Amino acid sequence: MRRLLALLLLLAAPALADTTANPTVWHVKGPAGDAYLLGSIHILPPSVDWHSDKITTAVAASDVFVFEVPLDAQSTGRLQALVAQHGFLPQDQALRDLLHSKYRKDYDAAVTASGVDAAALSHQRPWLAGLTMMFAQIGKLKFDPSNGPDTVLMQDAKVAGKDVRYLESMEDQFAVLAPSDPDLDRDEFEAGLGELRDVAGEIQPMVDAWSAGNQRRLDELVNGDLDTFPAARKLLLDDRNVRWMPQIQAMLKEKHTFFITVGAGHLTGPKGIPALLRKAGYKVDN
Repeated sequence: MRRLLALLLLLAAPALADTTANPTVWHVKGPAGDAYLLGSIHILPPSVDWHSDKITTAVAASDVFVFEVPLDAQSTGRLQALVAQHGFLPQDQALRDLLHSKYRKDYDAAVTASGVDAAALSHQRPWLAGLTMMFAQIGKLKFDPSNGPDTVLMQDAKVAGKDVRYLESMEDQFAVLAPSDPDLDRDEFEAGLGELRDVAGEIQPMVDAWSAGNQRRLDELVNGDLDTFPAARKLLLDDRNVRWMPQIQAMLKEKHTFFITVGAGHLTGPKGIPALLRKAGYKVDN
């Protein structure tokens, strides 16, 4: 479940009062152009204001905006088709029966915490059931995807007629979301069942670190947990960072200023994009 939480990184915990976030913004100089890097929270309460002076200045200076995947209606339709094709078990299988017996009580508790009808989950593959329960809890907390930096910046860039590019296709991201190995799918689901009982409580420390621009703490929370699941970390973060690097390096050879927004877990630690750029010889400031 940490893999799913990190893929959606970062969600947010309930906010009773207005909150001002000051997330880290990196700046990298290239041979011809430059780029700003922002780690994203994909879903936020509307009370969180992430438009810091640094972000506002960087956005104003940028003429090309880069995101992980497109979020338009066509891409959403492709995602829905992929979920319909790969998200469900055969009719003669039930999710609870697939679990090892020692995890079934945790599963029952997670279902109760989510408020989702157990019958609706019965024939979902573990990864989809995990997302269904997670989003059910998020819905109770009234989180708003329209306040996420990805969504806001993408809409603003399109309205302003800016060039918009993407690092992946929806099919690429779906391959990360839905493991093809059924045993890995089940094992990761079982490992995260305890966290599904309190999604907001699991995410709150990450949100606090992100809002304060505390990259060391954020790296401990995200990458430290994923170190327990090396195959998941490799699939979710490390391999994708390596695939994105040639694209980013090619951008830095263009005479443009890029504003690149990706999940915050991709920017922290020694295997994050800023660290990889520094190793490649680029000057990266924050």
